[in-house]
Amino acid sequence: MPSKKHKPKEIIGKLREVEIVLGQGGTTAEACRRIAVSEQTYYRWRKEYGGLKTDQARRMKDLEKENLRLRRAASELTLDKLILQEAARGNF
Repeated sequence: MPSKKHKPKEIIGKLREVEIVLGQGGTTAEACRRIAVSEQTYYRWRKEYGGLKTDQARRMKDLEKENLRLRRAASELTLDKLILQEAARGNF
């Protein structure tokens, strides 16, 4: 069964729904069944998105993408530099 990719807005909404169920005296397992995710997924989401608002989560995801792009660019430049250094030394 393919996994569904939830958007940060949906995740935050589901976390709020779990908080409501837990506040009413429900169990974590019951709350997770209600939002149709495993307890492991719930705890992972809570660790990553707990306490965030929708716009903050969106900004965090954008920053993660930008960070990944910059890391790739830096690694490519480092590789290019090493290749040029070897070529300058004459070690083909």
